[in-house]
Amino acid sequence: MNRIEKAFNELVELKYQIYNSLFLTLQFDSIESTGTLLPLLQKYCKSSFTDKLSPDEIIDSFLDKYRPNYSEKEKIAFLYNVIQYVERQVVLLDALEEAAFDKIYDTNGPNSWNMISKKAKREHKVNELSDLLSTFGVRIVLTAHPTQFYPDSVLYIIKDLRKAIAENDVSQIRDLLTQLGKTPFLNKEKPTPYNEAMSLINYLTNIFYPSISKLVDKISEDYEEAIIKNNKLFQIGFWPGGDRDGNPFVTVDTTLKIAAKLKKSVLNCYYKDIQKLKRSLTFSGVYEKLESLENTISNEIQTNENTFKLDDFKNDLLEIENILISKHHSLFLNKLKSFQRKVDIFAFFMASIDIRQDSRVLRNTLHQIMAQYPDILPKNVFELDQKEQIQVLLNAKSIVDSSKFDDPIVIDTIDSIKAMIQIQENNGEDACHRYIISNCQSAVDVAVVYCLFNLCGWAERDLTVDIVPLFETIDDLKNAKASMDMLYSNAHYMSHLESRGRNKTVMLGFSDGTKDGGYLMANWSIYRAKEDISEISRLYNINVLFFDGRGGPPARGGGNSHLFYAAMGKTIESKQIQITIQGQTINTQFGNKESAVYNLESLLTAGIKNNVFSDSENELNDKNRKLIEDLSVDAYESYKDLKNDPLFMPYLNEKSTLKYFGKANIGSRPAKRGNSKDLRFEDLRAIPFVGAWSQLKQNVPGYYGVGSALNSSSNLQDFINLYNDSLFFRALISNSMQSMSKAYFPLSAYLSKDKKFGDYWNKIHDEFQLSKKMILKLSKQDELLEDDPRSKLSIKLREDIVLPLLTIQQYALMRINELNKEENIDSELLNTYEKMVIRTLFGNINASRNSA
Repeated sequence: MNRIEKAFNELVELKYQIYNSLFLTLQFDSIESTGTLLPLLQKYCKSSFTDKLSPDEIIDSFLDKYRPNYSEKEKIAFLYNVIQYVERQVVLLDALEEAAFDKIYDTNGPNSWNMISKKAKREHKVNELSDLLSTFGVRIVLTAHPTQFYPDSVLYIIKDLRKAIAENDVSQIRDLLTQLGKTPFLNKEKPTPYNEAMSLINYLTNIFYPSISKLVDKISEDYEEAIIKNNKLFQIGFWPGGDRDGNPFVTVDTTLKIAAKLKKSVLNCYYKDIQKLKRSLTFSGVYEKLESLENTISNEIQTNENTFKLDDFKNDLLEIENILISKHHSLFLNKLKSFQRKVDIFAFFMASIDIRQDSRVLRNTLHQIMAQYPDILPKNVFELDQKEQIQVLLNAKSIVDSSKFDDPIVIDTIDSIKAMIQIQENNGEDACHRYIISNCQSAVDVAVVYCLFNLCGWAERDLTVDIVPLFETIDDLKNAKASMDMLYSNAHYMSHLESRGRNKTVMLGFSDGTKDGGYLMANWSIYRAKEDISEISRLYNINVLFFDGRGGPPARGGGNSHLFYAAMGKTIESKQIQITIQGQTINTQFGNKESAVYNLESLLTAGIKNNVFSDSENELNDKNRKLIEDLSVDAYESYKDLKNDPLFMPYLNEKSTLKYFGKANIGSRPAKRGNSKDLRFEDLRAIPFVGAWSQLKQNVPGYYGVGSALNSSSNLQDFINLYNDSLFFRALISNSMQSMSKAYFPLSAYLSKDKKFGDYWNKIHDEFQLSKKMILKLSKQDELLEDDPRSKLSIKLREDIVLPLLTIQQYALMRINELNKEENIDSELLNTYEKMVIRTLFGNINASRNSA
């Protein structure tokens, strides 16, 4: 047992047993002894699944044994109380892991800044590291996708509970557990985009602002000149209020309101920091200037006049710095410098709002503009070849009035482009400078957006906006190089890129890529797309910046991010790491300052390893490239066979929680695209798609096809060598292991005998078993995640805790199917069980931490 395993067992698992025993004695419900029966139910579920009982047999037999006189209404009430208890057990475990963070994570290990800095000195690469730090960047983009299930009140309890556990304050722990039991876990209504923004702004002010500042201060100790040159080493992007793709509730008013709130939030941070500075910088000529700044910021916060300018602020701080140096022997200069670095990083916007919309909506908007303003573009513009279309679109100029349109989405598209001007004027250019095109299929889609900007208020201004294509499907990823070549070959567009410092951001979508092509094909297609786009960008001397749309689980690009980004190699441009962080993953990775610093460091050092300390592990030779290509194609064929089966959508619709994601009040965005009443594969968003497989504990998108592909190989030793030699391939397999370790097929084994879905379930189960067998052979491990004991222990404990919840969920789904078959459906009872399914979503998602 290594140090981390020992720490987990002592500080997490053992303490969980102790505090859980205390928690179960507290009475929160009107039904007697729910807390007493819960441990029995947890053991009963485990042993019964081993005995191959179905979820309904388990629940019915357990209640017959321990509560034989319960009516169905009383049984339902008991199950609801079990759900509430388990939800809170998950919170207790979250708090325990957070309290033990620095003991169960290797915070000073090889992925830490301290170790990388020492390595640079030891290997005489200080200058190389300094050069990289002066240009490199990590951009964390917070999204509002609906996977965050803890309301703010519960997040605050977790924070307080973590502190009490760290201090071993048993009395406070008991009170907080009691508070937890009495605190609602549900939102009564769907959050608005503004609600979502406010929740994330709390993370910005309380976690990211101090954590990024602390990390940059630490780096500045040895690399101050590099940090002075580069105020974008860490940046925060922000999608709530800007991401309107499929979310009709995001309006221009919301966007502007959130932008104003972001500015006010960062000014509040500065106001508090200046108050702290005044305690140290009490010197003549300095104190008065700080007091003046304090008053100016206070006035700006209260009036929203936007008269206080960032340049003036920086100049005032520089003047204070000069006085400290010349007249006060640089006393407490380090504190002022730290504050100046904060101002350089967060400016007047705290986080940069990205605007995002689907390419089909954007094309429709342009078509409606052409109908209303027939002289703006030639009627046959979209009948021309692509190069001609692009040329015509890039040169179009006019002024469009949104009031002439009836379609609210068209109006919003026009006005949101205009709103970017206002945000930049009030908060600074970087406050809102990216427009992301979802479902981007070609260079024409980029030209359409460029055209819209020139029609919607930007024609007579410098276009201080980066238009970001988002390539998502397998076909679009394959065609990405040709699309970028077509853009780069256009002189007008290259002139625009010249004004943007010859930088071009390209976004790649892991989530929809995996949904479309399966795990291996999606990851390999994105890797190849990055290589292709890097090659064509280098040819045109363009600095391409890749922005990865990653979700929580490996099936959506999550998993071990450090390993993934350390493995990019020299064929892929990697001067920045840009990723989306969303839902409960925000709280998991950035829920407290310690974990935030750790995860920020991990991303930074991954980029440093790849750029400064790259070795043969980072590069793929022709043989290894062909191995991965062939493996991806074989895996894709297996996944395509599963996906194209007529039972694919009925299976998810009838046997999983897919349709219930949209009914839970967890996010403002609808769970599917379009207005169709039917659940069609093409309309499914990646989050409910991956989430449904996760709730079913089958996790198909995280491994399906891997086993068949490896098994069909004529020489497995080649892949064993590849696993040992290639960091990229090892990262792929490692992340797939994580998906598989969270699967639990006994939960749904009853489906193996189902008349309609029996063969289909067996097909999925057989592929899981084969994938597990082949991956263990490949990695020479006896168990999944053998090389990652902390993750293995955490996953096991969490899965044990939620097993009753999963069982209840399947029980409710089975009862729903039974009720729907009855001639006279009891709609009230049906509704009760549907609510039960929705309620079980929360605890399962939170326990998995990165399942959607």
